[in-house]
Amino acid sequence: MKIHEYQAKELLKEYNVAVPAGVSATTVDKAVEAAREMKDNGAGLFVVKAQIHAGGRGKGKTKNSGASGVILCDTLEEVREAAESLLGDTLVTVQTGKEGQEVTRIYVTDGVDIEQEFYLGILLDRSKSKNVIMVSTEGGVEIEKVAEETPEKIVKEWVEPGMQLQHNQARHLAYALGFEGDAFKKAVKFIMALYNCYEETDASLVEINPLVLTPGGDVMALDAKMTFDDNALFRHSDIAELRDKSEENPVELEASEYGLNYIKLDGNVGCMVNGAGLAMATMDIIKLSGGEPANFLDVGGSANVETVKNGFRIILEDKNVKAILINIFGGIVRCDRVANGVIEAVKDPEIAEKVQDVPIIVRLQGTNAEEAKEIIDNSDLNVISAVLLKEAAEEVSNVLAA
Repeated sequence: MKIHEYQAKELLKEYNVAVPAGVSATTVDKAVEAAREMKDNGAGLFVVKAQIHAGGRGKGKTKNSGASGVILCDTLEEVREAAESLLGDTLVTVQTGKEGQEVTRIYVTDGVDIEQEFYLGILLDRSKSKNVIMVSTEGGVEIEKVAEETPEKIVKEWVEPGMQLQHNQARHLAYALGFEGDAFKKAVKFIMALYNCYEETDASLVEINPLVLTPGGDVMALDAKMTFDDNALFRHSDIAELRDKSEENPVELEASEYGLNYIKLDGNVGCMVNGAGLAMATMDIIKLSGGEPANFLDVGGSANVETVKNGFRIILEDKNVKAILINIFGGIVRCDRVANGVIEAVKDPEIAEKVQDVPIIVRLQGTNAEEAKEIIDNSDLNVISAVLLKEAAEEVSNVLAA
């Protein structure tokens, strides 16, 4: 689960991680009021930021006003103009795609003088099964670009499972960034506090880009991105309440309500599979057959009639889908039951109308696979059966070539 920058900074403050003062706003007047209060407390510069679940906001542009997603303001009037240019408009960044994301909330924050920018990120390194802390002197730049062009500028520390981040590890990271004197001590304290927040909240990613050093020697998070392990949210009801469903893909959100794991892609072949690994293999097969997967859809261990119906509903909401490949391994569930479920789902009036011109290839393997193939073959429906992945791939290729 992702949260907004303003939410992440409020959470970081609870763990004594230094962040600039800021207030979120959904109206222009509230944004100006927030800036006025900050000015009364000594702020002389303001930054107005669009709050969407996507990176690259500073380089993005709104569709109507052409404004950047991050606007520096010197006066209250400029804050008003910035808020007017963002709220209600659609921000397009490298991560939103050309459709962009509507801005319904902005974040007015204290403009901080910057002496130097850095990068700091914490996530799980799956190759080592350990949490890793990464730092770089290349702050304000996408870490992927740094890793590709100047990987030597990224310094890492891995934390042993079951142990806390050690003080000497934090010191090594602060030293690698070039901090000295009091700033060095503050950087060590910042890193220790940030890791503590990451661990205790069951976060899957904490990214501070940039981490900044001010002329006064303070170390703080100028930006903050946090995502959390969905499987651990039952332990954090306060964090679960931060979920902003309006930022999520409506189809993916609908799929989650049906208990389906769905991710929309840009292809032309819909996939319905049980098991994440098999789903990945199915998408590979589709590409090898000359198609492009339109989605990742894992129906889980039970492929019953309702599950298949809901899977069809979700897949067919994508107008680009030209064929559907159902790939089920009958381990927990028998293939003949899945086949009957597919037939019953396709006969449903709502589904039948939508699949008239969309061929369905069903590949069932496992318990009672032969019986399942007979059920599909004798159904007199626009459903093609397959037993082997190779056969399924050939059918996909034939359908797309037709």
